Amino acid sequence: MEKILDIINAIAHEKNLNPESVTEALKTAFIQTAKRVIDSKFNFEAVINKETKSIDVIQIITVVADNDERLQDEHIAPAYISITDAREYDDQVELDDQLQIPHDLEEHGRTAAASLHREIEYHIQKLVESEVFNKYKSKIGTLASGRVTRVDPNNTTYVEIDEIKATLPMKSRIKGEVFKVGDHIKAVVRLVNMDRENGIAIELSRTSPKFLEELLALEVPEISDGTVIIERCARIPGERAKVALFSTHPQVDAVGATVGVKGVRINAVSQELIGENIDCIEYTSVPELFISRIMSPAIISNVVIIKNENGEAEKAIVSLASDQKSKAIGKSGINIRLASMLSGLNIELVENDNSSSAQSGNHPAKDGVDALEALFN
Repeated sequence: MEKILDIINAIAHEKNLNPESVTEALKTAFIQTAKRVIDSKFNFEAVINKETKSIDVIQIITVVADNDERLQDEHIAPAYISITDAREYDDQVELDDQLQIPHDLEEHGRTAAASLHREIEYHIQKLVESEVFNKYKSKIGTLASGRVTRVDPNNTTYVEIDEIKATLPMKSRIKGEVFKVGDHIKAVVRLVNMDRENGIAIELSRTSPKFLEELLALEVPEISDGTVIIERCARIPGERAKVALFSTHPQVDAVGATVGVKGVRINAVSQELIGENIDCIEYTSVPELFISRIMSPAIISNVVIIKNENGEAEKAIVSLASDQKSKAIGKSGINIRLASMLSGLNIELVENDNSSSAQSGNHPAKDGVDALEALFN
């Protein structure tokens, strides 16, 4: 086939592919066609002929010793020739030399042409799928947006993102969300798979903590430029979330920058999450102080970290006044659940005996958390 290099450049430009990858795909197509129309047992190579801009198909036969076992194996024997037989053609050959026999696929007529056409289509399509797969594989955990094209009876939402279709399963939707065809939605790429039957499958999520992180980065310039870091994030989708933040710049308040003036930034994110309440907390590496902060709005008296035999923290015993317990637990246990998710520890609440303090007018819970702040700051 003449001018194949021009065809390679045209395909690469049209499909937005690397010319070298297209070249290798076409070489494979030529080799597979040669095996199909000439002999599947032959060992072929496809070589670019830069002078004619074509691909030459070469049969490679390796010279081996007369007693080489590979000559007796009918499956691979055509790829080898004994040195005695080889020297009948060329008395200068040596062991391990490779004899090259050119083949012209055009001599095999329409069968070869049709087979080559199918092979090229198959390998180029496979290359396109591989490029798209790698592109979206690298986007796992990042924000994607697209248009809803269909919602099936199982409430799986199909979304068109650029050149590919993705799915948003019911389980990955925020409770109460309803989408219809034509809606534009944002979600985070959760999974990317590829198989022979269904091709590329992309699964989206709006319930992942990563989705909240990506929305915050989109809305808060200080997060997107790295001035404010999201250290940890936990959420119960559609209800409430807690985000632990810290600033890399001494003059930037991590919580203030994220919330924005009059809460404009955090409210924009909350609106995208169907009114999900978002608590922003200043992160600290001191576990006792960190837990005292993430238990907000409850005021904590004291925190004791329990470690296992390996010295790893596994439990936090939190002391607080009895009137703070309901706040620490939260509606349906949501506050303590989020605090446990954010800290990675089991949290046990212990009430203080504050009867004597109440008579004297003291507030042990507030005094306790102030003491924690003073101790670690």
